[in-house]
Amino acid sequence: MPALSEMEFAVTMMVNAYQRWMVRCMAAAGVEGLSSLEVQLLHSVNHRSRAKTMADLCLVLNIEDTHTVSYALKKLEKAGLIETGRRGKEKTARITQTGEEMCLQYRELREALLVKPMKELGLDEAELSRLAATLRSVSGYYDQGARAATAM
Repeated sequence: MPALSEMEFAVTMMVNAYQRWMVRCMAAAGVEGLSSLEVQLLHSVNHRSRAKTMADLCLVLNIEDTHTVSYALKKLEKAGLIETGRRGKEKTARITQTGEEMCLQYRELREALLVKPMKELGLDEAELSRLAATLRSVSGYYDQGARAATAM
């Protein structure tokens, strides 16, 4: 299935470009030294301005290595971007004022440097949404394949 190989290569290029974008945009927003995972977690914690558990974050971002999330949350807390707490036995993370301000700065840069030029290309938003839905669906098959490969 050559088309599947073509899609995999395109996803690889997209992932690398997207990770580079996140790190450099966050640095331009005023927070240097974060990894792409840390940027993703910061934005996920900021989403809807409510505390998230580590399990919530891992589920939403489809991460199975919880130790990487735990380490990243410690780094974000040390930087003053989030604060941690507890909900029962579960660790929670909540955005700080500084973290919220950095996410807002990132958003403004994203609008200027990425969204505006993409709109000028005339890309159909409905088509982008369909592509996103397709990628989410395909990711399920890769997860299923990974489980099957582990069981071999």
